[in-house]
Amino acid sequence: MISAPYLLTDPFLQLPTENSVRVVWFTEFAGTQHTVSYGENLKQTAQANTIKLSRTREDQKSRVGNQTQDNQVYQKPVGRDIWRHEAEVTGLTPGMRVNYRVASVREDGETASSDVFTLAATPKPGTPLKILLTSDHQLKPMTSANLQKVVETVGRVDGVWFAGDLVNVPDRASEWFDDNSGGALFPGLQGRVKYEMTHDGVKTTYTGGQIIQHAPMFTCIGNHEVMGRFARTGNLNDEFDDTIPHAIAQKLYPDKSAINNSFNTVTYEEIFTLPTSQEGGKKYYAVTFGDVRLVVLYITNMWRSPSLDGKRKGRYQEAEKDFNNPENWGYGQVIYEPIAKGSKQYNWLEAELNSPEFIQAKYKVVMFHHPPHTLGDNIVPAYTDPVQIIERDNDKIKAVRYEYPKGADYIIRDVLPLLEKANVQLLFYGHSHLWNRFVSPSGMHFLETSNVGNTYGAAWGERKREVPIGYQEEYVQLGDPNGLEPMLPTIAPLLGEDAKPMPYIASNEMTVFSIFDTATGTIASYRFDTRKPDSEVVKFDELVISY
Repeated sequence: MISAPYLLTDPFLQLPTENSVRVVWFTEFAGTQHTVSYGENLKQTAQANTIKLSRTREDQKSRVGNQTQDNQVYQKPVGRDIWRHEAEVTGLTPGMRVNYRVASVREDGETASSDVFTLAATPKPGTPLKILLTSDHQLKPMTSANLQKVVETVGRVDGVWFAGDLVNVPDRASEWFDDNSGGALFPGLQGRVKYEMTHDGVKTTYTGGQIIQHAPMFTCIGNHEVMGRFARTGNLNDEFDDTIPHAIAQKLYPDKSAINNSFNTVTYEEIFTLPTSQEGGKKYYAVTFGDVRLVVLYITNMWRSPSLDGKRKGRYQEAEKDFNNPENWGYGQVIYEPIAKGSKQYNWLEAELNSPEFIQAKYKVVMFHHPPHTLGDNIVPAYTDPVQIIERDNDKIKAVRYEYPKGADYIIRDVLPLLEKANVQLLFYGHSHLWNRFVSPSGMHFLETSNVGNTYGAAWGERKREVPIGYQEEYVQLGDPNGLEPMLPTIAPLLGEDAKPMPYIASNEMTVFSIFDTATGTIASYRFDTRKPDSEVVKFDELVISY
């Protein structure tokens, strides 16, 4: 018996315009016809264009199907056939929601259909919107609870801004679609998860939230959207770690493809249909959504371990075993796209900040992945190109180290002055898996609301960052290295062991989300304690961005 066909995902919305929106979904069969039915009685139809994802694979470390432990089914990376379908629904009227459903016909004539959802054109200025601010899902344990509580607390949101790190290893298909832990990206954002959490012997199942079937999502590239050198290593985790700068790749592999031999965002770009810029394509762009001009930048680098044990390539040094094999070096925390003054992305940003669309917008918001201000660990070292120092004894290499001059931090030195001058009200980012926020002397707000599923802690009180001692640079162990004091939550801050209010949330039991209400300019942040599944969601902070 051949099993009935099914859709790998529900449909989700992308790239709304004044009279249209794209509908996207995935299947594991090529099919013969893929359509969206929409409008009154679903009488109108739009045909989808189909592509096959080119790099999606499973491997020894996948958790999919019958594989619940390493190597059970897959002993090496194996291609997984997945097809993406996209139809453009046109003729929409701003402010009017329209029912829609998708259907895919398999080669044997059997049909798989979705439930009925709603879509809309991009909202006009003046339309009150509720926008979910989220990031760093990465299959983390509280993410499904987080998304379920979004829907239970605020109902249907109008848009999603996702500040990077959607999954862990972007070429591993199951992390997007059907990881059997229940933490895959699309099921969580579509309310199709069964994620079990147990506290004090009580088991609670979370379903995620039905969100992106109704609301368009705008994403940016985090370090976990970037894959390294293709198929040079034995599993996808190692391939993800195997990034090197383009310039090094050109020297090592002068006649080979940079995409295959340096780093790439192929799968991310194949999965999403986003606004584009002429200079950056989908990698950086700007879009008007209601009263907001959202500017999305490609500001992220390769995360490497701060450990100095010499056993693996890290932020500050290469592994001792690879001193004489530069092909295996990591080259420090590689910056993936230049943003320094004079770079192509910087020049594009400068032009965007001077555009009529930006200047006339009520709310001016910038989103990227890497934090400019945070109590998290990942802000150290400075966001700058690593300076390589090779120490030799005669001809023998004794150390390969990396310094990161603090005065050359491209975000602090080059980007923030531009944004301050352009009267940006909010900078939204992720990466450190916690909630904290800051305000600059000029009144620009900085929000990191990335503890949706777990945390790596905050450098505050007794807990210090892991930083090297005795390097040329002095790396900051506590607080925000770039000089701002964190803001205390305005409504219900958590209390520390000293019974004093804490200016952050870094918890592996509490999950946090934030909602931007454009009617009032208010960004409210909420927390939910997964140890108490029957407890209320608590609004703990509110800030108002002025215009």
